[in-house]
Amino acid sequence: MKISYSVARHKAHKRLFRESKGRWGARKNLLRTVKEQVVRARCFAYRDRRNRKRDFRALWITRLTAAANRYGLRYSQFIHGLALAKIALNRKSLSELAIHEPAVFAEIAGVVKQSLASAN
Repeated sequence: MKISYSVARHKAHKRLFRESKGRWGARKNLLRTVKEQVVRARCFAYRDRRNRKRDFRALWITRLTAAANRYGLRYSQFIHGLALAKIALNRKSLSELAIHEPAVFAEIAGVVKQSLASAN
C-alpha cells in the first residue's frame, strides 16, 4: 500500500507561499525561490531583533549626549555623576525626560553637577 504525503506537503507549501506574500516577482510564486527567500527573511528577522536593541541604546546615548552638553557635561561625566548621586534611571527614561520634560532633566543635571563637584 502506498502512503500519500500530498496533503501535508501541500499544506507546507501553502504556509511558505503565505509567508512570502507581497514579495516581488518569483519570490512570491516559485517554490524554490520562495523557500530561499523565506529562510533569508527569517535569518534577517532573527538578527535584526537583536540589532534593534543595540540601535535604540545608541539612539538614547546620542540624545543624552546632546542633552548633557546643554548643561556643560560630557556623556561620560553625566553617567558617572548619576552613579555618584545614586540616581538609578536608565538611558531610555533619561532620554525621554530630556525630550519631553526638559525642566526635570535640568534638575537631574544640576544634581549630577553637585555630585561631581563634591566627589572632586
